[in-house]
Amino acid sequence: MTVSSISELKHWLESNKISEVECIFPDMAGSSKGKILPVQRFIKSVEDQSLKLADSVFGQTVSGKWIYESEVIDYVEEDLFMTPDLTTIRKIPWNKEPTAQIICDLNYGTGEPSEIAPRQVLMNVIEQLDSRDLQAIVAPELEFYLCEQNLDPDLPLKTPIGKSGRRETGSRVFGIDAVNEFDSLTDDIYDYCELMEIGVDTLVHESGPSQIEINLNHGNPLALADQAFMFKRAVRQVALKHGIHATFMAKPYQGQPGSSMHIHQNLVSKRTNKNLFSDKEGNNTSEFLHYIGGLQAYLPDAMLLFAPYVNSYRRFVIDASAPINTHWGIENRTVAFRVPTSQNSSRRIENRIPGADTNPYLAIAASLACGYLGITEKIDPEKPIAGDAFERRHNIPKYLPDALKRLKVSNELSEILGKNFITLFTEIKETEHNAYQNVISAWEREHLLLNV
Repeated sequence: MTVSSISELKHWLESNKISEVECIFPDMAGSSKGKILPVQRFIKSVEDQSLKLADSVFGQTVSGKWIYESEVIDYVEEDLFMTPDLTTIRKIPWNKEPTAQIICDLNYGTGEPSEIAPRQVLMNVIEQLDSRDLQAIVAPELEFYLCEQNLDPDLPLKTPIGKSGRRETGSRVFGIDAVNEFDSLTDDIYDYCELMEIGVDTLVHESGPSQIEINLNHGNPLALADQAFMFKRAVRQVALKHGIHATFMAKPYQGQPGSSMHIHQNLVSKRTNKNLFSDKEGNNTSEFLHYIGGLQAYLPDAMLLFAPYVNSYRRFVIDASAPINTHWGIENRTVAFRVPTSQNSSRRIENRIPGADTNPYLAIAASLACGYLGITEKIDPEKPIAGDAFERRHNIPKYLPDALKRLKVSNELSEILGKNFITLFTEIKETEHNAYQNVISAWEREHLLLNV
C-alpha cells in the first residue's frame, strides 16, 4: 500500500500496530539522522507540522565534528522543519517493538527547501531534467564486505567465519558455495528488503573474500536513492543480528579490491516515454553521445562526490578492478563508462567510478548532473575504446585534495547542484582531510620508526 494522505498514514500505522516512528533523513555522509517519536506524537507532528531541528546538523563531518567558520552555516541554530514523505513509510524488521521509519525532507520556516540537504540536491537535479521533458532511470549496484566485529580500529579487519567453520581468504568471484557460507544472512537481507519494499535484483559473490554485490531494480532516481539509503542501513542491521559487521567502506581490506556503487542510467522522453539513448534502428543517439561527453568532461570535477574520503582513492589503482580514467566502451569493464549490451529500449550507461561509501543521493545527483551538462552543452565524447583502459593515462583525481580543488572551482557543477551545497560539502571534506593529516598510521610506525 502506498501512503499518500494523513488518513491513509493513520490507517497504515494502526494496521501495522506501530508504537514508534523513526523520522530520518540522510546527512552529508549518507548516514541516517533524525528523531524517534511515539506514534501519537508523530501523527500530531505531521498534522501541525511541528517536527524540527537545527540546520547545523548538516555541518558535521563523518566523525561528528562540527565545521567552524563555515560560509554557509552560522550556527545561530536556524530551525529546519522535517516534512515526512508519506510514500516512504516502512516497517523496520530489526526492532522488537513494532517500529516504522519514514524519510523526511527539510524546509525552512518560509516553506523553502533546504538547498544543502542531500535529498533536496537530487530533487533539484531531477527538476532541471524535468524542465527539458527528460526523466532519468537509474539502477545502483552496491558492493559490501562482511567482517568480524572490529572493536579496535588499530587492528586490521578479519573475514568472518562461515558455516563451514573457516574464513574465506582468496578470491571466489561468482562463487555460489562461497555465498552459501552466509546463506542465513543473505536470506535475512532478502526478507528485510521485501518488508521494506526495496527492489532487490541479483546477488553475487564479488572478487574480494566475503565481498557481496546486490543490485537494485531500475527506476526513478529519488526512489532508488531512498532504497539505497534504506538498503545500507538494513544490511548493517542484518550483519549485527548475525554477530558480524557489514561495511560499505570503499577499501576495507589491504590488498583486496574495493567496493563500488556502480550506477546504471539512461534518459527517457516524458512526452513519448521512449529511451532517448537509442533510435528505432538501435543506433546511438546524439543525446546518448552527449551524455557520455558530459560524464567524460565533468566527472573529474565531480570526483569528490563519487569518492568522498581519503580511503576512497585506494580503489583507483592498477589491478584493483576500479577504473582510473574517463574512457568509455561497449561491454568493457576496464573503463569508467561501460555500455552494456542490451535491447534498444534499455540502452544505458554504467558509471563505474562511484564507491560504495558515497552518499547515494549525491552520487546519483552528480552523475545525472554531468550527463545533463553534456546534453545542454552538446559535448562530443571521445571515441570508445575496445582494449584495456588500465593501460591508458590516469586522468581522474588520484587523491582527495586534488578532487577537492576541482570541485571548488567548478562553476558549472555549482550552478546545477547548488552553490551553498558545494561550499558546505567542500568545507566538510577539507575539515575531514585536515583531521586525517593528524593521524599517524601503522605503516609509518612500521617503516619509519627505526629506518629514517
